[in-house]
Amino acid sequence: QVQLVESGGGLVQPGGSLRLSCTASRSSFSVYTMNWYRQAPGKQRELVGGISSGSRTNYVDSVKGRFTISRDNAKKTVYLQMNSLKPEDTAVYYCNVGYTNVWGQGTQVTVSS
Repeated sequence: QVQLVESGGGLVQPGGSLRLSCTASRSSFSVYTMNWYRQAPGKQRELVGGISSGSRTNYVDSVKGRFTISRDNAKKTVYLQMNSLKPEDTAVYYCNVGYTNVWGQGTQVTVSS
């Protein structure tokens, strides 16, 4: 089964930027749809956005224009570039292989002054 390893979380001030990475263990990565989810304290996990095998992207309204998902198939990695971060973006962020129950371990993003 494919495994996902995430990195890039941390503490950032409001208005700042972070880039999350999620690297897969399988060379078949290029055919996967990949999603990013997040879960804030006391809330349900929500879909942030995703990228298809053909690099078509979609985003939840709350992050449109601020977050960008991209992929590098040679590196078996999907990225979540987060700009203009807000305190309400604070959450644990997870990557996921679309249409499966395969998840990364999660990485904490905290937006605070």
